[in-house]
Amino acid sequence: MIEYLFLDLDDTILDFHKAEAVALDKTLRELGVAPNEHITQRYKQINIHHWKMLERGEITREQVKLRRFSVLFAELGLTIDPRQTTERYEKHLAVGHYFLPGAEAAVKALARKYRLFLASNGTAAVQAGRLTSADLYRYFEQVFVSEEIGHNKPSKAYFDICFSRIDGFDPRKAMMVGDSLTSDIRGGKNAGILTCWINPGHKPADPEIRADYEIESLAQLETLLSGI
Repeated sequence: MIEYLFLDLDDTILDFHKAEAVALDKTLRELGVAPNEHITQRYKQINIHHWKMLERGEITREQVKLRRFSVLFAELGLTIDPRQTTERYEKHLAVGHYFLPGAEAAVKALARKYRLFLASNGTAAVQAGRLTSADLYRYFEQVFVSEEIGHNKPSKAYFDICFSRIDGFDPRKAMMVGDSLTSDIRGGKNAGILTCWINPGHKPADPEIRADYEIESLAQLETLLSGI
């Protein structure tokens, strides 16, 4: 029986893509750049690429935050300070929140039956702002943000530290739930706990990263757990 649930935040509970688009739009306009679909999509591609590099331990978090804008502006032929851009972008990203369909009710319901822990690779200040805005802190016993932990998902070291901070923790009764195969599912596997992949777009599975369970949204998790 599952007792401990580790939930990712972005694109598991909150709609990060929408928040990202809004924050990027505001940031670019403040810097005198007219945003358009090409710029938005290219930023997303560059950003994802750099976060994957962070997950693999190839670059630091600070490099992610600066390089994504350096690369974007270089492609656009713009000379804009990436550090100033990052500060503006994170300020906007930390304000407000957008729940995924059914996610808010799902978290409330899960908190009544399970011990909930948030497990996020996001930037600490940004996640704190969004968690506060969404009034989510009350549902989680502890919030584990990789920037504060000192290690990133999917490393075993990240989960080892999380586990060590939970009284009476039993990995046999734990599950990691999230939308990212490379971060959440691989991380749960590395840590030796069950995993559940949230896959709303029905992306093809990766034969090298096999989740124990798969659902379309967090709203389906309670029903899934009732049968385990």
